[in-house]
Amino acid sequence: MTDTVSFGYEDVSPEEKTRRVGGVFASVAGKYDVMNDAMSGGLHRVWKDVFVRRVKPRAGEAILDMAGGTGDIAFRMEKSGAAITVADINPAMLEVGIERAAKRGIDGLVWSEANAETLQWPDRFFDAYTIAFGIRNVTDIPKALREAHRVLKRGGRFFCLEFSTTLWPGFDDIYDAYSHHVVPKVGQAIAGDAESYRYLIESIRRFPNMERFKEMIGEAGFVQTKVEPMLGGLVAIHSGWKI
Repeated sequence: MTDTVSFGYEDVSPEEKTRRVGGVFASVAGKYDVMNDAMSGGLHRVWKDVFVRRVKPRAGEAILDMAGGTGDIAFRMEKSGAAITVADINPAMLEVGIERAAKRGIDGLVWSEANAETLQWPDRFFDAYTIAFGIRNVTDIPKALREAHRVLKRGGRFFCLEFSTTLWPGFDDIYDAYSHHVVPKVGQAIAGDAESYRYLIESIRRFPNMERFKEMIGEAGFVQTKVEPMLGGLVAIHSGWKI
């Protein structure tokens, strides 16, 4: 790992990024889902539905949903009968998810505070590992990918939903203008926090492109790696298998 990592457009120490990312999500936790609707026009719901269909959770499986604090992915998967552990490094996000689960009458999920880079579970423990809109906020992404590989059983599958870079000509300029100039203002209006949303947009710009991230998943030990772009790559589903 290098001496510095990206925090939005800044280069900071790994320790500083971990601390500052924690502050971002502690700040926005209470309004996180409302902001997702506002920023994506509700499209994040469609993307998450597609994502879970690709994962294909099944009864009897053990699934780790990493960075899943608010429960969006876990709530979609629990209907399958799989045993789902929701993990997040940020306790504020977990608190939101636990409250939402209680309101929905969902009591079969396991909630756990965990760092994606140093997971507390033993080798070959889970059948599937999911992470949605969380990997770009991890300080050491290659280390987190290796940990995902470690805790998966042989034949286990890795699925990641993340923002990327759209390849549609013209649309990238429109989205760039919207995200840099509009999203922070929406964040200020809804969550009272423009700076955290400015970071979230900048972190998308600093995240590896689709092909490079696919390579990183392979470098972590996964095989049959694939990428499925949506909206030309504005959002992408990456996957891989452990053999």
